[in-house]
Amino acid sequence: MKVIPRRSIYRLSVYLRCLERLRENKILTVSSEALSKAAGVKPTQLRKDLTYFGQFGTRGLGYPVNELSEKIMDALGTNHLQPVILVGVGNLGSALLAYKGFEKAGFEIVAAIDTDPKRKRSKELPLTIGDIAELESFVQSKKVKMAILTVPATSAQEVVNRLCAVGITAILNFAPIILQTPEHVIVNNVNLAIELENLSYFAR
Repeated sequence: MKVIPRRSIYRLSVYLRCLERLRENKILTVSSEALSKAAGVKPTQLRKDLTYFGQFGTRGLGYPVNELSEKIMDALGTNHLQPVILVGVGNLGSALLAYKGFEKAGFEIVAAIDTDPKRKRSKELPLTIGDIAELESFVQSKKVKMAILTVPATSAQEVVNRLCAVGITAILNFAPIILQTPEHVIVNNVNLAIELENLSYFAR
């Protein structure tokens, strides 16, 4: 398969959510017009994104929902559970650990790490929290390539350096800081304040 651009990868995730709803409703085929409308993109953009899978779909009938879902999951690597490590078990980290939707999307948080693992937390957590001193051994023993980072900005870069050194290649970063990583490491930043500022402009 060709290398898929990052923006197309994002849209594939959106298409997959739409296809999941169609599968739940027992719909077997979907036209490019209907799928693009549900995903909020133009039909031409949808068809262009799906060309990365080669010739696919039937003119006049559309795309087979199950087959297209499987192709997208295969491309995204979510057709089997991918192990993820979470670093930083404060309020946000605890909430993410308790979230039930990760496994449905193809991800399993296999380890949770914190500088104070024995600190009392407000809710019961599904995992025993490990000590930050054991970060490298957790990553290696679980064969993890992905990490969720919910640590303070002051310690984020240090933690990321350790994660990159031990083989992590993809990071979802909730710390309000731009991280410096090797070129082969992909970082997606989630900054809630920036998102709210953007919404504030349109809400005026």
